[in-house]
Amino acid sequence: MGIEVYRDSWGIPHIRAAGHRELAYAQGHNAAFDRGWQLEVERHRAAGTSAAFLGEAAREWDVFARRVRLDDTARRCFRRLAKEDRETAGWVSSYVDGVNAGLAEGAARAPEFAATGLAPGRWSPWTPLAVWLSTHILFAGFPAKLWRLMVAGHLGAGAVDLFATDGPGTAGSNGWLVSGERTADGGALIAGDPHRFIENPGVYQQIHLACPEYDVVGFAVPGVPGLPHFGHAGGVAWAITNAMADYQDLYRERLRRRAGRIEALGPDGWRPTAAHTETVEVAGAAATGVEVVETGRGPVIAEVPGSAADGEWEALSLRYPPRVYGELGFTALPALLRAREVGDVDAALDRWVEPVNVVLAADTAGGLLHRVAGTVPVRDEANLRGVVPAWEAAYAWRGRHGPMPSVPVAGGIAVMANERGAAAPFGAEFAPPYRAERIRELLAGGASWRAGDMAAVHTDTLNAAARPLLDLLAGLDGLGPAAAQLRDRLLRWDLRMAAESTDALAYARLRSAVVRALAAHPALAPLADPPPYPALLRPWLDLRTRIGYALGSLLTTDRLPEIDRPALVRAAAEEAAAQLAAAPDAPATWGEAHRLAPWQALPGGTGASGDPGGPGEPWPGLAGDHDCVLATAAVPGVTDLCARGPAARYVWDVARREESRWVVPFGACGVPGAPHHLDQLAPWRRGELIPVLTDWQALKESHGDR
Repeated sequence: MGIEVYRDSWGIPHIRAAGHRELAYAQGHNAAFDRGWQLEVERHRAAGTSAAFLGEAAREWDVFARRVRLDDTARRCFRRLAKEDRETAGWVSSYVDGVNAGLAEGAARAPEFAATGLAPGRWSPWTPLAVWLSTHILFAGFPAKLWRLMVAGHLGAGAVDLFATDGPGTAGSNGWLVSGERTADGGALIAGDPHRFIENPGVYQQIHLACPEYDVVGFAVPGVPGLPHFGHAGGVAWAITNAMADYQDLYRERLRRRAGRIEALGPDGWRPTAAHTETVEVAGAAATGVEVVETGRGPVIAEVPGSAADGEWEALSLRYPPRVYGELGFTALPALLRAREVGDVDAALDRWVEPVNVVLAADTAGGLLHRVAGTVPVRDEANLRGVVPAWEAAYAWRGRHGPMPSVPVAGGIAVMANERGAAAPFGAEFAPPYRAERIRELLAGGASWRAGDMAAVHTDTLNAAARPLLDLLAGLDGLGPAAAQLRDRLLRWDLRMAAESTDALAYARLRSAVVRALAAHPALAPLADPPPYPALLRPWLDLRTRIGYALGSLLTTDRLPEIDRPALVRAAAEEAAAQLAAAPDAPATWGEAHRLAPWQALPGGTGASGDPGGPGEPWPGLAGDHDCVLATAAVPGVTDLCARGPAARYVWDVARREESRWVVPFGACGVPGAPHHLDQLAPWRRGELIPVLTDWQALKESHGDR
């Protein structure tokens, strides 16, 4: 049979090969052909060399990647994989061989290479591990520990939990399972949507992979073999969300120079560090020298300003499981592809490491799974909450938690939406319960669900998080005429963040005014000072962003008595009413203001004129908001634009795979101007899903290789 590649009417690749290794090669080759620019950007980001062709905007990331030793950690993990699981290491290497064989052709299709002068490079066997690690190194949100440190310093330790919420840099997701007792056909359904920063090209690639051992559809991460997060293998299907677990630690280090070497103070006294200097090249600007230092805890990611005294200084080091254990969990990837039932998925995920996920799975025999998967170190509770001193033995790691918990699927429904649930023992901050509660409410209202019904859940725009602010607004009197009209209007609002809603926009204007007022209040204003940490970490440390996502808590707490909330909301209502009246040419609906703003390695992209994102063409407006099930996140008080949201949507019909559905924000191909570059944007925006095709004969006869 060799290798066969077919494409359906959406350009989605369906790849069939004579064997497991040949299929990995073909998947890598296809990724290079369809996503060559994306793959090379990710390879360079993992190596800390992307600023050499992307310029100043990439400098901070490259410095961080060098300091945290992403590429070296990937090499370490691959060496262990090759030693302990030669079969999986060979499978990863076959994928890399395919990437290298296809990159030249893929680069010739992608205009970004010519625009930046970048020539395609060569992938190493560990590069997929580096790409995976680079993509997920910030998933556990370790910078939030710096934020907690800042809050405790200004407001006291008791105020830290007021800001505890799904943070601005943490990617979440929705996922739900409906067992056969609640479906029309008696087979389970699994559905959901991973929430990540929206990237163009997208971080997920729809793909169909088959060989004599298995036949699986799902979402691949370009640059990584297999289907790590979402897949349907015919008899069993699986999906994940971010568990919101805390598995990375920040240590406060004391450093000094002795005899030309840097030493760090640990529990056993002063010990030499591993240190060397690297250079980050920056297109169009001066290069940056980076001193890479690693203590017994981990790599140093930042110095503490103003800490130098008597020849010593302080810094922050990051300890994270792949660096400590030399594992990412890639042994699980081929095992997932070969899964036939829930027990196989469960056993495969026992080997998972990074990131820590909540998993749902179901099979055609009625098996159900709801569990946590990944590695969480055992250590002191203080490690989860903030920065701990490196020189005290009490904060050392003491092995790993295990086995990771499973929970029953009660009442035929299981929901995972980053809330405090199965992973509660392992985290410090979780998402507010609004999304999870709303999904359960919607699912409980039906008893004969079909795959096609799930789009209504995906696209639900009820914003229950608005109630605390509206409750305060309802108690106000003595408002000016325009503000009173705004109050009355919002109290009649249906709480839907619909794209066509003028009321949703009015609420967003009021919310932003409240956020700005809180940020300017003397009780909180000191937290607005620029933090003395790398700019890369500032999204976690920005006061307005933190207030916007924790607004409900801040408006209902009694722990900040110095803030007169009714007076503050009164002033904000007057401001918002005046703003709405004074800007007749401003957006009139939420969708006109709440536009998609995807991350692109080249700002502005190279899209064709007339395409969204192309020259002079704005990206479309969206429904939804951060705490809606349709979680298209704006940053209240900062921007109405949406940079984070559903990076894919899916419905796995476990018993009838041909009834499954999926969609991504842009398209199957990463090449600007290609027919399948943006063809899924319109259905994604409307909340529609497209069919999952699995019939090889129909693919061959109707679509062929194109």
